[in-house]
Amino acid sequence: MRMTPAQADHARADQEFQEIAGGLRLESPRPEDGAALWRIARDSRALDLNSSYSYLLWCRDYAGTSIVARDSTGEPVGFITGYTRPEAPRTLLIWQVAVDAAQRGKGLAAAMLDGLVGRTGREWGVNMVETTITPDNTASNRLFASFAQRHGAPVEREVLFDSGSFPERGHQPEVLHRIGPVPAPDGP
Repeated sequence: MRMTPAQADHARADQEFQEIAGGLRLESPRPEDGAALWRIARDSRALDLNSSYSYLLWCRDYAGTSIVARDSTGEPVGFITGYTRPEAPRTLLIWQVAVDAAQRGKGLAAAMLDGLVGRTGREWGVNMVETTITPDNTASNRLFASFAQRHGAPVEREVLFDSGSFPERGHQPEVLHRIGPVPAPDGP
């Protein structure tokens, strides 16, 4: 029986988990994680909160290009959502990065980003990373600058969407960070 891409992502997720510091595991998200991801995003008070339905769909349709950190009970405590760009399939666009308040300051976001880019590099040939960050988001600016530095990858920045592109007043511009090429990952 032939599996759909989403089913293959979930089958692979059951085999691919990676242990990291603090007893946490990195895995691909599953649809049943959607509610927890929505809660973590909501509680971050920094992210644009998407509908709860969108997190359920993301966990189903983009599991192969996203990652979740689980605690010892299996509960999600952090996540990164991403996708490969249709016209640039070796480019991973990072949509959201969020870490539960109790896990912040421990390097979890960096571990998830390294793990996700490494996995998508091995499985999908990803060698470029893109994300957009508002100028006032110091934590995200540091996360992606340190990622580029760790991997010896150049960074280009340009405004992708200026403030006037958004329907609500006061939205800061979204600055595109283009990182890469990122060296091919080692090992499995």
